[in-house]
Parts: sequence; C-alpha cells; structure tokens
Amino acid sequence: MLSSLALLRRIDAGDLSPQGALDLCRAAIAAREPEIGALVHLDAAATAGTRAGPLAGIPLGVKDIIDVAGMPTAMGSPLYEGNVPRADAAVVAMARRAGAIPLAKTTTTAFAYLDPTQTRNPAAPGCTPGGSSSGSAAAVAAGMLPLALGTQTGGSVIRPAAFCGVAAIKPSARLLPTVGVKCFSWTLDTVGLFGATVPDVAHALAALARRPHLALPDGDPLETFAGLRLGVLTQDFAGDPEPEAAAALDEAARAAESAGARVVHLEAPPLYAEAWRLHGTIQGFEAAQALAFEWDTHRDALPPLLRDLLDEVQSIDAAHYDEARRTVHRAREAGRALFADVDAILTPAAPGPAPHGLGATGSSAFNRLWTLTGDPCVAVPGCRAADGRPVGVQTISRFGRDEKALAAGSFVAAALAAGR
Repeated sequence: MLSSLALLRRIDAGDLSPQGALDLCRAAIAAREPEIGALVHLDAAATAGTRAGPLAGIPLGVKDIIDVAGMPTAMGSPLYEGNVPRADAAVVAMARRAGAIPLAKTTTTAFAYLDPTQTRNPAAPGCTPGGSSSGSAAAVAAGMLPLALGTQTGGSVIRPAAFCGVAAIKPSARLLPTVGVKCFSWTLDTVGLFGATVPDVAHALAALARRPHLALPDGDPLETFAGLRLGVLTQDFAGDPEPEAAAALDEAARAAESAGARVVHLEAPPLYAEAWRLHGTIQGFEAAQALAFEWDTHRDALPPLLRDLLDEVQSIDAAHYDEARRTVHRAREAGRALFADVDAILTPAAPGPAPHGLGATGSSAFNRLWTLTGDPCVAVPGCRAADGRPVGVQTISRFGRDEKALAAGSFVAAALAAGR
C-alpha cells in the first residue's frame, strides 16, 4: 500500500516530487486497475502543479456519489451517466485547499445502498470488498491511491476497510461537510477517509477539517499513548460475531493489554439495543424523501435491492420516525456513561472477514449504532483469518473526541504489530 505520510516525507526530503507521487499512482493504477475494477474515472489531465498545504502532492480518490468539478458523478447508476458537476463538493474543495489532487472517482454501489459493484477485493481474492465505498477501500488496498474519500450511512466506510485490510475513519457526525454529496439519509450520511495506516487517515482528517490536533504525534504510539484505557464491547444486540471476528477482537485486546493498556469489559446500556433496531426506520424515512425523484420517475430502472427498499419505506410515517429519533437521542445520552472511564471502545468492525463472492457487500450490523450516535470510529488493520483474509476491529470514542479514537486505533495497530 502507499502511505500518504511516507510520500509526504519523501517529498519534503526532496527524494520525490509531487509530480513523481502522481506518476507512482498512475503506474500502480495501470498495473492493478484491470484486475481490481475500483475506478470509474481517471483524470488524465491532473497535474501536481505547485500546490501547497499539508496534503500537497497527494493523489486522492473520491467516491462516485461525491461531486468533483469536471469529473462525472454517476452515483453508481446508469440514470446519471454523463452527469458532470460544475462545482466540487465542499469536502473536495477542502482537500484541494490542503494540496491534495483529486485523481480518480471510485466505484460505489448504486446510490450508496446494497446492490454490489463488480469491484474485487485486493486483499481477499474472490471476496467482496464491501460497500458502499467499494472502490475507495479497494483502491487503497491495491496501492493505487494513498487516500480516498468514502461515505457511511450504515457501515460503508468501516466495513469495506475491514474487509480490505486498510485503515479508515468515520469521523464524528458533521465534522466533514456533506454538501455536494448525494444524500441517502441526512441524519446518518457521514464522509470518511481511507488510508494505509491510522496515522495516514489522522493526518488527512486534520488537514481537511482544519483541526491540527487530530494529527497523531510522531513517535512510537505504544510510548506516546501509554496508559490507554480501552473498553471491550461485543455489541450483543448486533448478533454473534463469526469465530474469526471474535478471535480478532480477543487478539487485539490481548495485544493492547500486553503493550500496557488498561483493558476492561463493558456492558452496553439497554437503550443501545433499542436504538440499533431503529436504524432502518430513520434511514428508510429519509431515503424515501432523498430519493423521491429517482423512485417517482425511474423506479423500474433502479437496482433490485434499492428498489425493494424504497417500495417498503414509503409506508414509514412521520410519527414513527420522530419517535425513533427521540429514542436515538436518549441512547446518545445513555452512552455518555459508557465512555466515562475509558478513552475508547474496542469492538468488531464487521461480523467476520469478507464473504466469498461478489453477490453481496456484507452486513453493517456492527457499524449501524455508531453511525446513529455520530461517534467517531476508526478501522484498525492488522488481524487476519487463518486463510489470510483481513479481519477488522474498530476503536470508537465519544462524539467530538475523534483524536481519542485515532490514538486508540494507532495504539492497537502498533500493539498488534509488536505482538507478531
């Protein structure tokens, strides 16, 4: 994989020019893209120029529901074939200001729902890369791009990162703007980032959000974050994890404890289970409105899973939606106590490793709650099943404490590496 921080260090040292970094990505894309299928558009005219900023010279992939001026945004659907926005989405404009180079649009499931793409998983051949940010995760895993933007409404950043063995962050809700991103659910949609390592996504988030404190300090995370307080949560309400996911959670917890973290086991407040069950109510009520044009005018052209969902959710009434939102608000308040004595929570990032085949994108069961609560989540690479497929864990902190989730993710990744 290409590390954005490693590229920046080479650029700063004069060992690599920004144009050279762009050329590295183009060469990797030429070599890997035919087998992976992670991209829907490559900007042949992109140049490094004389960009400045904390991401100066870093090529960026952009999920194809996010507008980039002059590049097609097709939403993963033939309905929007030939749609070329005249303006950048706000987050893309922020990336340009930080010096990044939007180089490619990455595949997305249609309108960021569940109907799968044909993108292949570079880290688990024959398996799904997850969704809906399929191409962003796969492009980073294949070493074609050092950074990529994705979105999460259920589990569409953390789950594909876990399946492809890369790092990612779903930041606190609304930390990154969704202006210029095709809406599915205005309450839940969250822009996130994929990178090779946790420090890579931390640096990128700090640059895009203009919050320097989110970047991780240089040095050994095991020393920098010594004394980390980590709570292990199994999310029983989401179902039993597969044996590989349970083993990965145990391995990560043991590695963190051996590296000096204080590890405790937590029980979720009962309201978490109730809120988790209401994710579909909030998502569905809002999707029926956000995609009203597509359903009203092109229903038969929609892919089957999305069409069936939109058919079903037309019947959700405002009263049930309002009550669901009130329940989720109460769950957020109840969750404050869960974080009172820990810096971060450690939990599975997905039910297991990437499922075989390309016919489905996997379950978001272990991600939905944290999208509802708006808490920051970091996908931590480093665990693998016996057959070599990546298995993900995630670190989660309270809303607005993204730096703690990132610190914990960096610590756990380092502890896993040290234990091998």
